[in-house]
Amino acid sequence: MLHKSATLRSKRLIHQLAYYSTAKPRRVIAIRREDQSVWERRAPFAPANVNRFVRQGVKVIVQPSNRRAYPMQTYISAGAVIQEDISEADVIFGVKQTPIDLLIPNKTYCFFSHTIKAQEANMPMLDAILAKNIRLIDYEKLMDDAGNRVVAFGKYAGVAGMINILHGLGLRLLALGHHTPFMHIGPAHNYRNSSMARQAIRDAGYEVAMGMMPKSLGPLTFVFTGSGNVSQGSQEIFSELPHEYVPPEMLRKVAEHGSPNKIYGCEVRRRHHLERKNGGGYDAQEYEEHPERYISTFAQKIAPYTSVLVNCIYWAVDSPKLLTIPDAKHLLLPSHAPWLPKSIGAPALPHRMLAICDISADPGGSIEFMNECTTIDTPFCLYDADRNKDTKSFKGPGVLVCSIDNMPTQLPRESTDFFGDLLFPYAEDIMKSDASRPLEEHNFSPVVQGAIITSNGKLTPPFEYINELRLSNNRSRHKVEGNDQEKSIVILGSGLVSAPVVEYLARDKNVSVTVASQVKEEADALAERYGVRAEYLEASDESALRGLAARARLVVSLLPYELHGAAARAAIAAGAHLVTASYVRPEVQELHAQAKEAGVTLLNEVGLDPGIDHLLALECIHDVQNHGGRIDSFVSYCGGLPAPEFSDNALRYKFSWNPRGVLLNTISAAKYLSRGQVVEVLSGGELMSVARDLDFLPGFAFEGFPNRDSTHYAKLYGIEDAHTIFRGTIRYRGFAETMKAMQLFGLVDPNPHPSLHPDGPEITWRQFACELLGLTDSSIFYENLKGRLAERIGAMGAQSVESLGLLEDSAIVKRNTPLDTISLYLTKKLQLEKDETDFVVLRHEVGVTWSDGRKERREVTMTVRGEPGAHTAMARTVGLPTAIAAKMLLDGEIQERGVVLPFSPVVYKSLLSRLRSDGITAKEVIRPLN
Repeated sequence: MLHKSATLRSKRLIHQLAYYSTAKPRRVIAIRREDQSVWERRAPFAPANVNRFVRQGVKVIVQPSNRRAYPMQTYISAGAVIQEDISEADVIFGVKQTPIDLLIPNKTYCFFSHTIKAQEANMPMLDAILAKNIRLIDYEKLMDDAGNRVVAFGKYAGVAGMINILHGLGLRLLALGHHTPFMHIGPAHNYRNSSMARQAIRDAGYEVAMGMMPKSLGPLTFVFTGSGNVSQGSQEIFSELPHEYVPPEMLRKVAEHGSPNKIYGCEVRRRHHLERKNGGGYDAQEYEEHPERYISTFAQKIAPYTSVLVNCIYWAVDSPKLLTIPDAKHLLLPSHAPWLPKSIGAPALPHRMLAICDISADPGGSIEFMNECTTIDTPFCLYDADRNKDTKSFKGPGVLVCSIDNMPTQLPRESTDFFGDLLFPYAEDIMKSDASRPLEEHNFSPVVQGAIITSNGKLTPPFEYINELRLSNNRSRHKVEGNDQEKSIVILGSGLVSAPVVEYLARDKNVSVTVASQVKEEADALAERYGVRAEYLEASDESALRGLAARARLVVSLLPYELHGAAARAAIAAGAHLVTASYVRPEVQELHAQAKEAGVTLLNEVGLDPGIDHLLALECIHDVQNHGGRIDSFVSYCGGLPAPEFSDNALRYKFSWNPRGVLLNTISAAKYLSRGQVVEVLSGGELMSVARDLDFLPGFAFEGFPNRDSTHYAKLYGIEDAHTIFRGTIRYRGFAETMKAMQLFGLVDPNPHPSLHPDGPEITWRQFACELLGLTDSSIFYENLKGRLAERIGAMGAQSVESLGLLEDSAIVKRNTPLDTISLYLTKKLQLEKDETDFVVLRHEVGVTWSDGRKERREVTMTVRGEPGAHTAMARTVGLPTAIAAKMLLDGEIQERGVVLPFSPVVYKSLLSRLRSDGITAKEVIRPLN
């Protein structure tokens, strides 16, 4: 009986097909096999849709696939023909991109082509589509009159994404030391359908409602951006948990006082976080027409109180970003927010934001730091404040990110059903297409017409812009090859600290580095060693500086500090950022408004001193202040020295950086705060008289003296209540006495001396010594000359000057002033030899008082020793932070414009972290004082 019934059904189906075949021309469509991803199990139509086609007289060819979520038998039962060859079909439906070699000429193809933004990876496919006279209909552009997409997988992207992030949240919290009910939720593809996933989530929600969430976690808040299909799908899953929705303005209150027995949800629309740059407020129509006029306040008003961000919005170019890279760095710093629980024995959360589910999956889009999608194979990564990504562990620092770009395929049957039902009403219209005939001979509905990307070997008029976009992208790529591009850096100077800068920046092969120097041999040597470019530059030629800057996105100035003003002006004119290791010069500070208006950052003081000293000081100071302590005193010393065994000269010093700067500092003025009193040291040589012995490293004979004006660091460091603020320079004991002798002798005078004019007659050091002593006869006996010198500067001073060769009959290379002349001489006389090393020492002593009256001193000590044949310690500690800062600026991690110092936590913490990764570390000791 059963066999007879089946036979009758078969005959009926044959008669139906025969009727349709004689009644009108047979229409043939094909469903192609998906081969873009091993996880791709969706189809554009489900068996139920195919059966409707067949009953309408359409022949449906389905390419065989054992991976497809619906087995082939279900399509056979629906009336489809299963076969490999689909060339009979006029219209071929797929989901994802089609491999070039499988494209059949003169056909109409429907799939997500990912070409409308001129995506580089898919341009070869687009070229093949044009060459093969294929009519391409892209689902993404099937839109109604209001511009809304009518065919999409969006809802199930939201459903799968929410399941995934709940699964990931359970693993992340476990790694942080908290077992939660979320541990029993699996990834979306582990469930046969979303109903099974919903049940697991309801079970977890029951445990949450029963109080089984660790109290140490505090309330959890889920923020959903947007209100479209993706957001709705996400929120459908979220609603299975015990929840309460709150408006954005209540998030902080929830973070402080919410219940752990429910999960809080918040839907964020544009009006909640977008406002005009000028004047505030939000106007929907204005935003649609001019998004560049708006900024997002999401990072400031909403993100700090968000536990899990579910990002469901489409981001368009020129639109404000939801979270920039600096925003992320700030959010991912260890938090001291008062509402974070402090349960005894419970592990602390590193920060409020635990996870981000970026369902939009638009790299570099609304979430700027998300520059690469995750995958179903590797669904999660930990992203930390230093832009490190860890896909192998849930335990490290950072926020858990899930950004799978094909989430709906994790629920393939439901996604196929959903998508097929949306697409089916437009299929009748699409099937009219005959790719061999001109587009003008067709009468497509506006929805289908607007989705046709190519036809008859050309881009259709609405999509001709793709050609221009491709040309623009190509120009950008040629610029990359020509060193005139987004990742191009010009380094000005090839001196002692340049090599570590070049070495670090050359690690990234996507960055183009050019070294420009008037010592072309040095630049060429660096270029050959690190595989970068070298150019000649006369640094005093501002026109040449502007020309170089115009070819770069960023300029690193390692020139003498008096040239930084010219470098800054050239950078602003070129729209390039600038990084220097030096103190901010007044002429650079004056450019702040101009740089800000030009959208340029002039980042200064990112070397050693100034530089690392700032970073370590602020790390210590902010840690104390964030925990309720008060800074009473700040005393700091820093210096670059030869290693002790090579300090074998009267100055106990050898030059590992600009000698002129070393000598000039010894005759500069200084000012500091000592126990509430401002102490001023006059310029001209008084500085060496106030040097004092230092014993913080008992094995070393150190001395120190004040460095510049320490008092303005009260405000810069945020320690206005401190009674003592002192920043000084470290040298080996004996340096100050020798420098005093040289100053008394007149050798450190910055004013021109007639005998040292470069065009004047030759002169020897002995002759010059006689002139400085007022002796007209330079043939005076050597012993008498020493005696006269001793009368002027003392016996020990005379002995020091003699030991430096400054009484010999050797010729002077004249540089106009005694200071510049002696600088050049000592550069050669006291240089580190090839087998000698140097030594950098930095010391901070920070006096602290706590709220309970306890006092302590925090001692931060950093020592770095150079290695023979490698970078000197001074070159590393100046060059490496400069290079790291430059790379951060180039990568968008620093977005403050104008004249900038590295005092923001999101900057100095990242710099310190990366310095430590490169082996530059400091030790902190805490000593109780009562």
